[in-house]
Amino acid sequence: MPRGRSSGTAPGRPLAGGGCTLNMPMAEITSIAVVGAGLMGSGIAESAARAGVDVVLCDVDQAGVDRAQERIERSLARAVQGGKMVDADAASTRRRIKLTTDLDAIGDAELVIEAVPEDERLKLDVIAAINAAVGGEVIIATNTSSIPITQLARAVDNPARVIGLHFFSPVPVMSLVEIVIAIDTGEPAVQAARAFATRLGKTTIESKDRAGFIVNMLLIPYLMAAVRMFEQGFASREDIDLGMKLGCGHPMGPLTLSDFIGLDVLHASGLSLHAEFKREEYAPPPLLSRMVAAGRLGRKSGRGFYDYG
Repeated sequence: MPRGRSSGTAPGRPLAGGGCTLNMPMAEITSIAVVGAGLMGSGIAESAARAGVDVVLCDVDQAGVDRAQERIERSLARAVQGGKMVDADAASTRRRIKLTTDLDAIGDAELVIEAVPEDERLKLDVIAAINAAVGGEVIIATNTSSIPITQLARAVDNPARVIGLHFFSPVPVMSLVEIVIAIDTGEPAVQAARAFATRLGKTTIESKDRAGFIVNMLLIPYLMAAVRMFEQGFASREDIDLGMKLGCGHPMGPLTLSDFIGLDVLHASGLSLHAEFKREEYAPPPLLSRMVAAGRLGRKSGRGFYDYG
């Protein structure tokens, strides 16, 4: 992905002094950029465009951009077919999204959301590039599902403008957003994040900055326990899933949910939680590690605990 401007400042956008304050007007956010056009990034872009926000969606290469465009087209077509959107609204949503491989195109965004895969080194590199491409008071959010925000804020000149905005997949359907407030996150960034998520029609919950936040802190041990149960031959995958669906009223069982989330994402989240808390219930079982190494990532690869053909 091309780097942006070499300086973290731009005309009319001075860097807040002291590195720990954020002096920005509380105006409605009308334009955003999303860096990383995978499943999550394209979903965030679509949701924002549906809400009337102009979006620049940036990915590392043209193949990634093309996949994102196809994904958004399919999602909008389903919405129209399901009666949730009319053709005119789908067309206006398309017009609000600019897809590009040029990171300089994000320079005028009022909020930039990083949505690349759950790899800390990759996220640090991308956030550093975002920091160089936008003005010093532009809010930078990360869609990480488990990495502490403070660790990622190291890549930004002024950590007061860095916040966690954790969306859930599929983004246009799921109503929840976790707002994760790091130790240096400024109140203007928190207020802007709340207002933006609300504009998208999402319900927000807020968490302090520790690995896993709220949802994954509770969810990951449950999913890892199901993987261990299957790995040890204690029960079949079908019975594990059926037990939690019918016994606890869950909409899907833990192994099906793991496939839906993506086994690579689950694996990375478990590693982040285990690194922070050193508790074995967060550690990925060997079977999960082998499946990820073999490319069996769940629904998105066609095969995980189940075969999706």
